[in-house]
Amino acid sequence: MVRANGAVSLRELARVVQTSEVTVRRDVRALEAEGLLDRRHGGAVLPGGFTRETGFPQKSHMATAEKTAIADLAAGLVEEGEAIVVGAGTTTQELARRLARVPGLTVVTNSLLVAQALAHANRVEVVMTGGTLRGSNYALVGSGAEQSLQGLRVSRAFLSGSGLTAERGLSTSNMLSASVDRALVQAAAEVVVLADHTKLGTDTMFQTVPTDVITRLVTDKPPPHEERPGTELQALADQGVQITVAGVTPSGVAEAPAPVQSGGAAGGGRGGPGEKGQGRRDVPMPGQRRNVPPGSGGSPPQQLRGAAALPEQSPPAGGRVADLAPRRR
Repeated sequence: MVRANGAVSLRELARVVQTSEVTVRRDVRALEAEGLLDRRHGGAVLPGGFTRETGFPQKSHMATAEKTAIADLAAGLVEEGEAIVVGAGTTTQELARRLARVPGLTVVTNSLLVAQALAHANRVEVVMTGGTLRGSNYALVGSGAEQSLQGLRVSRAFLSGSGLTAERGLSTSNMLSASVDRALVQAAAEVVVLADHTKLGTDTMFQTVPTDVITRLVTDKPPPHEERPGTELQALADQGVQITVAGVTPSGVAEAPAPVQSGGAAGGGRGGPGEKGQGRRDVPMPGQRRNVPPGSGGSPPQQLRGAAALPEQSPPAGGRVADLAPRRR
């Protein structure tokens, strides 16, 4: 399966061979020791280190329930009449499908898939960048894309990538994609990263968004047996990134939306119409960030002490949100 697809999730492997993820994880570890594949959080890929990039068909079948839950919560950050940029990726494509319901929205994107998802949306204006088409991810890249973004200013950028670490921030395996993503970031007052737990702790070749530029991360809860994603979440929170965690049921289905619990948020105005019906609670991290206006309110953050990074109680309907705060020194 890995040779055919380039990458595969542990959940998909367990389903195909009809065994537990624990057994699959042990077998994957043995195959890695033989040099036949490389393990990634939540899955495995062909050997190739920093230079290998998983194609769109393979990405679209990995962590699908997690991406759906992440997109549900991220859409709640967008308000009626707002102007945003949305980068290329399978998770941002899921987000775009939900943004079709936000009236008066203007979306600037270099992704053909994002544009397609919004093509027939009522009262949503789509602005495409120029550039050269990359067939592997259906994105416009190159100098044409970057030049079309010069002089642009929007409220938020929603980006995904191949990996996310507290040390380097968001990264990707392709130089052209990384360059356009950096141009998208320069156009936005705030940067929201959408990354499922399989990308946490993964570092790829080209940095796109340094950690100190990321305003918020929307992700899903890492499995309890995987320590590194939880540790990475805590490290990101220690650096001032706001962490919003979407809940997914054990069957892998995104949970139904729950009412909004109001709270302060980066950039203010998070209680707007775009948030209705989303289950999340925003708590700003201590420390002023350069892209977060001063004076944002919010309830006191919960202190997280363990490396697991997430509480173990059952999530409410609509996905549980864990607001991570820096550890006490």
